[in-house]
Amino acid sequence: MTGKRRSMKDEPDMERKRELVSAKTFLRQLRYELEYELLGELNVRRSRALRRAVKDAVKQALQNGFRIDLESGIEAALERARDAVEPVVREIEERAAPKGEERQFQRFNLSIRIQHMVMAVSVLVLIITGLPLKFPDVPVFQIMMGIFGGIGNSTLIHRIAACGLIAVSFWHLIYITFFPEGRRDFKLMLPRWKDITDFLQMIGYFLGRASEKPKFGRFSYVEKFDYWAVYWGCVIMIGSGILLWSPDFTFAYFPKYFYDIAKEIHSDEALLATLAIVIWHFYNVHFNPSVFPGSLLWWHGRIPEREMKEEHPLEYEEIMALEAAEKPTRVEDS
Repeated sequence: MTGKRRSMKDEPDMERKRELVSAKTFLRQLRYELEYELLGELNVRRSRALRRAVKDAVKQALQNGFRIDLESGIEAALERARDAVEPVVREIEERAAPKGEERQFQRFNLSIRIQHMVMAVSVLVLIITGLPLKFPDVPVFQIMMGIFGGIGNSTLIHRIAACGLIAVSFWHLIYITFFPEGRRDFKLMLPRWKDITDFLQMIGYFLGRASEKPKFGRFSYVEKFDYWAVYWGCVIMIGSGILLWSPDFTFAYFPKYFYDIAKEIHSDEALLATLAIVIWHFYNVHFNPSVFPGSLLWWHGRIPEREMKEEHPLEYEEIMALEAAEKPTRVEDS
């Protein structure tokens, strides 16, 4: 009897727990379905910022907007949730709608763009001619070696591409030393404490611990990582490559282990650079959903105002402040 009484007494608590579990499952399903429906209506799947805005709006509405009645069904709950986020949806639609010709900001000048093109072509040729030398037993690389006409031609093409990399590296050193824009960008590329705090804030944002992304200036920590990885890679690859270019010269002035170390460094750093370019750089500039199938910034050097506000808000504010300060002067001169 006592056991029965206890079980009958515990039944309401168990029923309450089942209702809570059911409510949480229902709420999660409701959130996913509402996000999917709103994203489909707005057609903003390729915009990371707008997708995040929709998710934040739905989450806020479900937390603070209304009470869920399980008996009313998911359709009625969806209708009330849609009403709760309608003001935010209208704002997102306005942001997503085309507004004529958008203002463009010149981000990279002609010199930087040509440097990037020469380096890109040189590095890609170095990769496709260097990997068959590192992995000669792989069937795909054996086919590539045959296309180039054998190891002699592949080595020749590899060295021609290396000359392009050496030339653009020296060109860049001259640019950041003697040109005002180059000196400015180099100073802005130097690592700062803000890069560490921005990285930690971005991790918190991805994990839902931070309410907003960090605000970047002209260069974010991602772009700085790209730049310094290439800078360090050029020093390593050119230095070790020169020692490997002419073994007779190397053996005449250095012990043999210099050549052996240079060979290992050159081979391993080349593989690391290839993975960094294919996985890190290609994703950020081509395969990221917000820019797919790729940005043409490398070609024309321009960035639209919307992207400027989202990716480089601090630089955008500086430009707007400078333009506002220059307007009174222009009016007086006129």
